[in-house]
Amino acid sequence: MKRCAWVANATPLMLKYHDEEWGLPVHDDNKLFEAIVLDGAQAGLSWNTVLNKREAYRKAFAGFNPKKVASFNEKDEAALLQNEGIIRNRLKIRSAINNASRFLEVQKEFGSFDTYLWSFVNNKPIQNNFKTLKDLPARTDLSDEISLDLKKRGFNFVGSTIIYAMMQAIGMVNDHTTDCYRHKQLI
Repeated sequence: MKRCAWVANATPLMLKYHDEEWGLPVHDDNKLFEAIVLDGAQAGLSWNTVLNKREAYRKAFAGFNPKKVASFNEKDEAALLQNEGIIRNRLKIRSAINNASRFLEVQKEFGSFDTYLWSFVNNKPIQNNFKTLKDLPARTDLSDEISLDLKKRGFNFVGSTIIYAMMQAIGMVNDHTTDCYRHKQLI
């Protein structure tokens, strides 16, 4: 079975992620909040590092419930900085807490974060047809637009490259290469 080149020598966890999650459209707000937190945490690191810490993140960040995370205080932040299961970067932890509050504001304005985010693609995934890993962009005009809008709303760690990685992960774009068996499944 042919897969995207980025999983050629992947761990079983990464293979499972590629085969069952990456590129599959996500419309659940808690999962979208998870994507924002984890993709922000990935900045400067490999996705494999973050994926291996995902379960610890789920526990540490209240199952990625944005209402609970938005209520985190200095004591919670201090505990997170001591949590060896997550990436203990003060700016990334503060960003996750801040982004929870911003996330709730977007939910209030649009009814759901899903409605807000997916409106950028008219509620339909963009079907790309990239042949090789080299063809995949790190960012696009659309990720620039979403990044800028999120920043205006007060979000942190939402640069265009981070947002494009999130768009790939949550299926806003189908960036499985055309030779990957998942590409056709997600059309």
